[in-house]
Amino acid sequence: MAATARRVATTSFLHLNPNKNPQFLKSRAFLQYHSRTRRYSSVSSPDHSGPFQSEYGSGQCCEKFQKWNNGGGTFHESAYIDSSALVETGAIVHSKAVVGANAHIGSGTIVGPSVKIGHSTNIGYNVALSNCQVGDLCLIHNGVCIGQDGFGFYVDGDGNMIKKPQMLNVIIGNHVEIGANTCIDRGSWRDTAIGDYSKLDNLVQIGHNVVIGKNCMICGQVGIAGSATIGDYVTMGGRVAVRDHVSIVSKVRLAATSCVTKDIKEPGDYGGFPAVSIHKWRRQVASSIRTPRKRNP
Repeated sequence: MAATARRVATTSFLHLNPNKNPQFLKSRAFLQYHSRTRRYSSVSSPDHSGPFQSEYGSGQCCEKFQKWNNGGGTFHESAYIDSSALVETGAIVHSKAVVGANAHIGSGTIVGPSVKIGHSTNIGYNVALSNCQVGDLCLIHNGVCIGQDGFGFYVDGDGNMIKKPQMLNVIIGNHVEIGANTCIDRGSWRDTAIGDYSKLDNLVQIGHNVVIGKNCMICGQVGIAGSATIGDYVTMGGRVAVRDHVSIVSKVRLAATSCVTKDIKEPGDYGGFPAVSIHKWRRQVASSIRTPRKRNP
């Protein structure tokens, strides 16, 4: 009788296998099963190389995780981590990821599959890295998200919004600093790229396919829409907005709250909405102040 019950339970579980029935993951049965079995899953210690057991049984296990001996983080057995790298407790390095020498990965950070991190790069807490490559000697502050899908949709024949595929990557150069809670989207038709020595402040949004050159400085709350191209040595003040598919040449400086609506083809200082030469913008502002107001009769 007990054997029959076990066979029935096994058959029922296989029927609810999430690989065959994705709706199982959303069901109450999965939550009940998860709560019963979770306590049997554990990460191996440095002196025990056992795998991170799958909750769907050993026959279903395709990802094996171990505990990293320098910091206590977790890594997939197919990942490569240099022996000098520090992966703090709570950080996870997924399959085929590469972590270079003297890199530091903070607690709560997720390094996604096939992500590459260069040597001496410091990554803060609760950072999400996917579909990206980070260069050497970079500084990634807390809460940064790199490599998620860009904001791209089209309207189908029925008038519904359909997501466009976002299949490419983010390439971060060397000596780049990225401020807290900044988001950089992966590319759809070309890789999103940040050049060497560029510095991004907190709360910056970089859309998909954006290419930013070397030694750029992007201040807080700047938003750069998809497929924009930014040259080298470009400075953007706080809350600058750049529309999609525009190009900005090298050595341009944009005053705070400027809005770039068309290509900027000459180096120099710009400001206003829409952004124009800073001298023209100042004259426009001065003219608006000097304009006499009509007195009420």
